[in-house]
Amino acid sequence: MARPRSSLSHAPAPPAVAEPSYADLFAALPVAVLVLDAEGRIAHANAACELLLNQSETAMVGQPYAAVLLPPDDYSERKDGHGFAVFDVEVETNRGVRVRVDWLEAPLSEHGGWRIVTLHHAAQSRRMTQGADRAAGARAAIGAAAMLGHEIKNPLSGIRGAAQLLQSGEEDAGLTALITTEVDRIAALIDRMQDFTDTRPLALAPTNIYPLLDHARRVATAGFARDILIEERFDPSLPSAMVDPDALLQVLLNLMKNASEALAGVDEPRIILATAYRHGMSVSNGAGRPRQPLPIELLVMDNGPGAPEDIIDHLFEPFVTSKPEGKGLGLPLVDKLARDMGGIVQYSSEREPAMTVFRLLLPRAA
Repeated sequence: MARPRSSLSHAPAPPAVAEPSYADLFAALPVAVLVLDAEGRIAHANAACELLLNQSETAMVGQPYAAVLLPPDDYSERKDGHGFAVFDVEVETNRGVRVRVDWLEAPLSEHGGWRIVTLHHAAQSRRMTQGADRAAGARAAIGAAAMLGHEIKNPLSGIRGAAQLLQSGEEDAGLTALITTEVDRIAALIDRMQDFTDTRPLALAPTNIYPLLDHARRVATAGFARDILIEERFDPSLPSAMVDPDALLQVLLNLMKNASEALAGVDEPRIILATAYRHGMSVSNGAGRPRQPLPIELLVMDNGPGAPEDIIDHLFEPFVTSKPEGKGLGLPLVDKLARDMGGIVQYSSEREPAMTVFRLLLPRAA
């Protein structure tokens, strides 16, 4: 007689979980996304976009996107086949809802005329930035006090000691030289800090940046980067930029010196200078400043380890540095000069291949 089978040994296997489709992934993206067809009509909108614009995908699909969402003012300057980007801009829906977003648009290369638009809500990031700005101010004040205490107290002690020896009648020709040297060091430090208080407008003019890049490379190879390979990857068709030549040269030298210092101890150290033209790039370089096109891109890259994670968000703040003997003034000055020229400077770290990147975006000459 056959023995009955145990129901426990043959329990039904749990149903297999199906792999999510691209439609599922698109719908679940936490960033608002619109897909536009070749005629500029909305083909798809994900759930985050429905929430941001307060409209259903059904109501939006098939409509010209401009009938749903008014584009930024300078959108008409966009060129077909190229991307478009504006940051922290207020846009309005056809229902009168106003939202601040980072608007990024890119063509779908394999589908002529089709585009994808992402809308990153900017309100939350602005609220976070306000708190971060207050914290940054406190850090800058603490850093200034610490740096000044270290940099000025030491030479003053030497000056005081030399003065006491002179007063006692113990003549030493080296004492006056010591006093002069230490006073000059304090003056040089104060001069560097005063660079940040200079509010005079720069003398901007149409400038071919390649002679400046060549000059910066020659200065570097003759001095602080003499043992480092410097590569050039230039776009030969790059138009003139609207910059102050002296300020731009100072920026380039600061970034290249920063790169050379980061390469200490690195096998086969390398600095790469690159240029490119970025169609559609439009950015505001400061709170309350209007957006403007910044298509001229200069890159200073190196194969060093990059900035420590704990200071990446504060690289361009005064007195923030990972270098034992650093003052934390070089990159903040680069940021100030870039903004004074109407541009911006950004930091990023790439993994494959490992590369530290400082990206300078500047306005084109009219």
